[in-house]
Amino acid sequence: MNRRIALTAAMTLLCFGVALPANNASAQQKSLKDQLAGTWMQVSNITTHPDGTKSDTWGPNAKSIVIFASNGRVATVTMRSDLPKFASNNRATGTADENKAVIQGSIAYFGTYSVDEADKSLTIQIEGATFPNWTGTAQKRKIAISGDELTQSVAAGSAGGTVEIKFKRVS
Repeated sequence: MNRRIALTAAMTLLCFGVALPANNASAQQKSLKDQLAGTWMQVSNITTHPDGTKSDTWGPNAKSIVIFASNGRVATVTMRSDLPKFASNNRATGTADENKAVIQGSIAYFGTYSVDEADKSLTIQIEGATFPNWTGTAQKRKIAISGDELTQSVAAGSAGGTVEIKFKRVS
């Protein structure tokens, strides 16, 4: 009798399209693109130079934000924490030394992005950049996401060498 009740209950559930949840983590896992969407703040940005030495790309306590919109748009701004204030208090009349420090101590770009799930990579199609050589180019980066941590590996940094950038998701 108990088998008949159990069988009837199982058939009823199947008839109504109710199924037990699959015990498969990948079925519940978001795509890499879905995990990437959001706002991220930089934790570290380390350049490995051709001779193997490593340096903090933007100096200590650099500030950086990257925003990956779910519609495929991206924007990022990165700057040293010690950028000089302009004595004139006017962006258009900075001295040669002030302008040089700001140009060498910051970068910003925007464009679109796509994610290759199989390759675990991100390609950014740069539409505009403060480093004009990047405008109109595609930047491919390996990415890894673990919880609220994002790591990007850049094969060719804007100042040479390879770069590993770590971010933390902004809640």
